[in-house]
Amino acid sequence: MTDTQPRKEQYNLSMMYGTYADILFVLFPFLVIGMQRLWEGRLYETLMRPDLSIAAAILAGLAIGKFVLGLVTNRELGRFKERIVFFIALTLFVVLGPAIILMLSILGSVDVPGFVAFVQPVLLIIAISLYSTAVSISNILTRHGTDESGSGPVADAPEPARPSPAPLDLPRRTGNGAP
Repeated sequence: MTDTQPRKEQYNLSMMYGTYADILFVLFPFLVIGMQRLWEGRLYETLMRPDLSIAAAILAGLAIGKFVLGLVTNRELGRFKERIVFFIALTLFVVLGPAIILMLSILGSVDVPGFVAFVQPVLLIIAISLYSTAVSISNILTRHGTDESGSGPVADAPEPARPSPAPLDLPRRTGNGAP
């Protein structure tokens, strides 16, 4: 086992903790709302309100942002662009669109159909899965200093020569006779 293997495992573990911390942070207000409804004896009402669709839409939006970040970060990854665009379209089609339609339908209707209690949690689970996937893809694509196999940071590899940016050439102000 090489020295890079434990570092790669540590990086993946840290990435996983960060991803689920983001998810928990997004879901926290909805947990508070659910606990308040549980306290009042109206927990089933949470499934019939647009709360879970709102959470799914937020996570879907975050996932699209992460997919776009992975798409625009490295121009040399042209072979992956179609896959990333597919995941963006999948997120829009499977989560974000239905979540917004459900939110509008629930808020505009007096009688909410029973299937909503099943569809909203499913949308939320799919949104969590897509967000986790988006974070993983974005982190893989934006990682710098990896070897060709993508197995982790290279310890002894020299930094590739990068051209330094040209300094900004601003004209000097000539107001009071100063050059």
